[in-house]
Amino acid sequence: MASETFTFYIQPWYRKSPYFESTKRHGCKSWGLYNHMLLPTLYDDPVTEYEALLHGVTLWDVAVERCVEVRGPDAFDLVNLVTCRDLTKVEPMQARYVLLIAPWGGIVNDPVLLRLDRNRFWLALADSDALLYLAGVAGARGMDVSIFEADVAPMQIQGPRSKSVMRDLFGDAVADLRYYFCAEAEIDGIPVVISRTGWTGEVGFELYLQDTSRGDELFERVFQAGEPHGIRVIAPSEARRIEAGIFNYGSDIRVEDTPLHVSGLERLVEWDQGAEFIGRARLEEIRHGHLLDRKLVGIDIGGEPMRDEGALNDFWPLVKGDARLGRVTAGAWSPRLERNIGYAWVPIRWEAPGSTFEAETPRARVPVTVASLPFVDPSKDIPKS
Repeated sequence: MASETFTFYIQPWYRKSPYFESTKRHGCKSWGLYNHMLLPTLYDDPVTEYEALLHGVTLWDVAVERCVEVRGPDAFDLVNLVTCRDLTKVEPMQARYVLLIAPWGGIVNDPVLLRLDRNRFWLALADSDALLYLAGVAGARGMDVSIFEADVAPMQIQGPRSKSVMRDLFGDAVADLRYYFCAEAEIDGIPVVISRTGWTGEVGFELYLQDTSRGDELFERVFQAGEPHGIRVIAPSEARRIEAGIFNYGSDIRVEDTPLHVSGLERLVEWDQGAEFIGRARLEEIRHGHLLDRKLVGIDIGGEPMRDEGALNDFWPLVKGDARLGRVTAGAWSPRLERNIGYAWVPIRWEAPGSTFEAETPRARVPVTVASLPFVDPSKDIPKS
């Protein structure tokens, strides 16, 4: 099949990361759009990047995780109102993976939340304009808060050698941070907040640059510290995040999907909390009324190994015979598991592992089998280590 060549023009309204020039110097070959910003998507063969993440240490530009800051007397009440998680359990300088919920129970965004102080929060956003949702809720309820995009740019340092790099940069206290805890620090006078988090299921950290005018300087300083440990600049690894059961907002889940529709996210609806949250009444109806019609599940995908594609770049219809029943939302070749894995939306009656379908790919139909999530390390022992 002849390959097609496309040209992507970078327009002035496409925001560039503070690390953009550094990513070009380190060999970035392509970018995508995420949160209205350019996101590096490839430096090398995806399997090569995956192996570097699995066995070494990698550096990522993820400034596209644009941080909304919420602060003021009612900041806690607002953030606790819009998420189904109980934030009374989150102390200052801790983080959580949270879901922002709409009145109909849908997921507005699934950010990592950092609680920097009693009434000061950052929400490192997935690809949706959640700032506008927060502003609307606060305005409608007359809440005393400031909501704005912080001058913050995250990067990720991920992989089994990431602790060694962090130890060289910041010392033991930061390198030994517990999973989902945070710290403030600086490198050569550059202020950062560090969280023990990442989009990989590997040991890792995120550095939130607090002065975006110094992005190039920070990127190169981190890379320099990582060189003795074999650091490699890569793009987000689709295969590794699927292995870990991590979802991508916009492709896997959208605002019409509730946490109850997504395998693994049901546990994030904390029913026993004292405070109410937006969407709770609708989620209760779905929960008790047997109203679930579909489920996002893990799948094994047959056919040829998806090595050349790197990852699925379009939705594939999911079929049984002549009936279209859902769609495949993600897929990639897992070198560790030696098979194609991904996610798909299926009718609720076929959510159980072992259920079979076919996917209509651009070339042919291939078999699909529902699999248990996550594919690797269900107790998250790796990132916690």
